[in-house]
Amino acid sequence: MKKLIYILFFFLPVVVSAQFNLYKDSPLDYAWKYVGTAGFSLWQVGYTSIALNPSGQPYVAFRDGENSDKATVMKFNGTNWEIVGDAGFSAGGTECTNLTFSTSGQPYVTYQDGGNSGKTTVMKFDGTNWMNIGAAGFSAGSVQFTNNTFSPIGIPYVTYEDWGNSNKATVMKFDGTNWMNVGSAGFSLGRVQFTSIAFNPMDSLPYVAFQDWGNSSKATVMKFDGTNWVNVGVAGFSTGIAGYTSLAFSPSGQPYVAYEDWANSHKASVMKFDGTNWVNLGNAGFSEGQALFTNIAFSPSGQPFVAFRDDGNVFRATVMKFDGLNWVNVGKAGFSANNADFITLAVSASGVPYVAFSDGNSIGKASVMKYDSVYMGINEQRGLQVSIYPNPTADNITIKTPVKGFLSITNIGGQEFLQQTINEPITAIDVSTLPNGVYFVRLTGERTVEVGKFVKQ
Repeated sequence: MKKLIYILFFFLPVVVSAQFNLYKDSPLDYAWKYVGTAGFSLWQVGYTSIALNPSGQPYVAFRDGENSDKATVMKFNGTNWEIVGDAGFSAGGTECTNLTFSTSGQPYVTYQDGGNSGKTTVMKFDGTNWMNIGAAGFSAGSVQFTNNTFSPIGIPYVTYEDWGNSNKATVMKFDGTNWMNVGSAGFSLGRVQFTSIAFNPMDSLPYVAFQDWGNSSKATVMKFDGTNWVNVGVAGFSTGIAGYTSLAFSPSGQPYVAYEDWANSHKASVMKFDGTNWVNLGNAGFSEGQALFTNIAFSPSGQPFVAFRDDGNVFRATVMKFDGLNWVNVGKAGFSANNADFITLAVSASGVPYVAFSDGNSIGKASVMKYDSVYMGINEQRGLQVSIYPNPTADNITIKTPVKGFLSITNIGGQEFLQQTINEPITAIDVSTLPNGVYFVRLTGERTVEVGKFVKQ
């Protein structure tokens, strides 16, 4: 009986009601969808980095193939992606671009600066131009794996693999005039890769995670205690080699590290520090296949999300979350249209995950997707119905509605297939060329937004 009720609900028109909020009831009413246009950059990108400003607006930094591999930042204005300042604003080609926002809401970008001997440079956007923070190329030597953050009182910090100090880990902060070392430069036991920095919200201390060549390339986390960098738990705590180490803190102040776990078939694993030991969160190696570009982030409620390129799903993007017992997919595993590289993750204040990546379905251009209600943007004045028949259909649908307005048809992934104006109470639409699947009809009127669902078969 329960199955029959579900089937009947699925094939009947969906009426979005302010009283009942039906759109919140079914997982089918949520989907991964593009933010703006897929492949919105002018050409291929690398080292994508996504961050949300304090009002939740998504920004993306990347190495810009259209501009001699220099740094470019774009933001979504609600309709389109637009360039922030000048495209290709860095002095030379960049790698390891990393974007974050200051406590006052200014975007900062850290990168390996090909215009300054591969050293570290940090720039910020002052509202008009991109400007250097301190000297350009301020590190002792060339760098890799640059990562930046802000202290709770707004001081910018950077970490990186420091070629000027035997490829070990270094952290520097900006004192308002100059960049200065935090503790000793090159403080790790040996060479590091995949450096990631974050502040503990409880003790306001900086922590750094990395792949630790001084400990068999396993994961290590260290914190600065005010005088020295000290290990958090044991050094090299992962079972085997850890790639793409990514550090984040839960709202309660526990450090978590996500990584590509070589001891578990290169799949994704997450470990947390319980105050004494590093322990697995759920099963080790929980992804279907090899996980590259692992990123971890928390929702404001404390739920951890992990994004990665999922080689178990044809190199596409996958996001998973921990439900308290297990790691579960957020929407469909491998939800991107094609392979996804340089994946980065951000979670909004309302708990919506966003990912940015180099999109193989758009010849390596930048794309951003989010997992959210397919009814996002519907206003509070609802009640009129949209009837769609026949449903399912192979060739045509008929839209019956008293609403005049703008109609669009999208698939469950948010891809738009048709737009047209509706002026009549009954309108026939040819859908014979659409691929088989589930589609959503959205009709935006003067005071209402109506949503219906149909199946093309």
